[in-house]
Amino acid sequence: VRVRIEAAGVNFRDVLNALGMVPIPWLGLELAGTIEEVAPDVTHVAVGDRVFGIGQATFASSAIADARLVTPIVGDMSVEEAATIPLVFLTAWYALHDLGSMKAGERVLIHAAAGGVGMAAVQLAQLHGAEVFGTASAPKWDVLREMGLDDAHIGSSRDLSFADAVRATTEQSGVDIVLNALAREFIDESFSLLREGGRFLEMGKTDVRGQDWVSEHHPGMFYASFDLMEAGQDRIQEMLVSLSELFATGAIKPLPHLTFPMSQI
Repeated sequence: VRVRIEAAGVNFRDVLNALGMVPIPWLGLELAGTIEEVAPDVTHVAVGDRVFGIGQATFASSAIADARLVTPIVGDMSVEEAATIPLVFLTAWYALHDLGSMKAGERVLIHAAAGGVGMAAVQLAQLHGAEVFGTASAPKWDVLREMGLDDAHIGSSRDLSFADAVRATTEQSGVDIVLNALAREFIDESFSLLREGGRFLEMGKTDVRGQDWVSEHHPGMFYASFDLMEAGQDRIQEMLVSLSELFATGAIKPLPHLTFPMSQI
């Protein structure tokens, strides 16, 4: 499909790309706007539909996208709200549900919980009935409180004190899932919090440990260093549809955002 861009999300991946740390062939990965053209085999969206999703070089007036990576915008959601959704909610869904097999009642530690993926993951984990722990820098703790986390479930992402807080709240029993975006000693400390059968989901790119290291140091733990696009276009379409249904009912909400005119880019 070709989409007339009305809003495009800015992600940390764009920052890493601009810095040359995680190269991607274009700037701009998310889009929200109106379909201008469709290929003959596209049936779930049509010219004139308002859509959001993942595209190519979306910091532009129009962009192309695999049709399976877009879906209609629900209800009266604005394009700015829609542009906050695709990468962060899809990443959180793929991690927690597809890779982590999250179950109601399990404990989930979400690092950088005040970031984009973190805020999406908190919402999805709470909706699924998990007990959520989140880390962030202290100035952002109010964001976590606004999402329903009490102080016993909030820790620092700047030092290792989060681990003692988790142990105290869980009476030393730890957590079932870690969704990680930190590095170095934060990874080691987070592994120490996992219960038997725990799952460590690594979305960071700077300190990937590998399954051999995990098997040696933390036998029996599941480890996945992942990228959203590994899910494949068909699965991403399924996740987009599921997310849209949840947004339509108000079960989850778009992220807080600032808006800048595209002419400034």
